[in-house]
Amino acid sequence: MSVTGPSLVGVPGSVPGHPARRVRTRDARVKYSGIDMTASPKSPNRWSLSIGDLTQAAVFAALIAALGLPGTINIGTSGVPITLQSLGVILAGAVLGPKKGTLAVIIFMVLAIAGLPILSGGRNGLTALSSPTAGYFIGFLPAVIVIGVLTAIMVSTGSTGGKAGSGKYRVLWGIGINALGGIVVLYACGVLGLLIRTDLTVWAAITTNGPFIPGDIAKVVIAALVAAQVHRGRPGLIEPLRPRRAGSVAG
Repeated sequence: MSVTGPSLVGVPGSVPGHPARRVRTRDARVKYSGIDMTASPKSPNRWSLSIGDLTQAAVFAALIAALGLPGTINIGTSGVPITLQSLGVILAGAVLGPKKGTLAVIIFMVLAIAGLPILSGGRNGLTALSSPTAGYFIGFLPAVIVIGVLTAIMVSTGSTGGKAGSGKYRVLWGIGINALGGIVVLYACGVLGLLIRTDLTVWAAITTNGPFIPGDIAKVVIAALVAAQVHRGRPGLIEPLRPRRAGSVAG
């Protein structure tokens, strides 16, 4: 829709003696003779980190390390240990989401590879990477990414207004998401590591995880229950994967 107005002097593209055109576009910007007269604000960087984000990631990295203090329990001859640190990884993704949760696990893994004995049993990352169970250690990263991304989608989908990403955390969905990342993805990485570092067959490497399934099921349930309480008390803790689109204004 165009309307006529007074002549503009010195505006590039305008014709002397002819009225300037004012065009109201769908995004409510006003343009005179093809010149945008309004400033378009830059969209915020979704991957930027605040001091609070870094603090939360550091706290969860410390939590993962602390869960290694009880030590390990080895079952069978494969050398795969039972450890509580996978619970910390699941919690990082379920509570902090993909950005801060992944950062927490990266901090933990970097410190371990740097030589700090923060893995279960007093091991460091170099020891873990040189062992047949290296796949389980490496699998912490894809596990937290899967859990964080799917949890962010869940809480963003349930948002009905107000603070972005403030949708309800659904426990049953959370259990399924935690199981996918904390069991399926983590076991897949572990099995791949066993196949590379040992002479086990594919079936033997898969069945090695059998004794750990009951304990890992308990971990994913506990993590979902804890995450539900945290998100109930701190809605909006996980940022949505996609920023909200502002409604368009009809011209």
